[in-house]
Amino acid sequence: MTSPVLKLKGIFRLQWEPAQDAHVLLYPEGMVKLNQSAGEILKRCDGTRDIDMLIADLQQAFNAQGIGDEVRLFVAEAERRGWLERAEAAT
Repeated sequence: MTSPVLKLKGIFRLQWEPAQDAHVLLYPEGMVKLNQSAGEILKRCDGTRDIDMLIADLQQAFNAQGIGDEVRLFVAEAERRGWLERAEAAT
């Protein structure tokens, strides 16, 4: 059995906003300005990675070990806010 992959819910769009100098999460009622860590995590929630793959990718990209707990906490909060959903990986 495979772990579910993470992806943004359909009403949200992640993009870089030069005026904000940050990634933002756009939705019909407005936007959320994200810090750098949140932007890096969410841009990897593209429906191709489960949580363990996402953490491994971040650790490699930023040469940072021991970030798993913080990433899991952020993902849990993003799910609580309705930004993310889990889906079965495409085969």
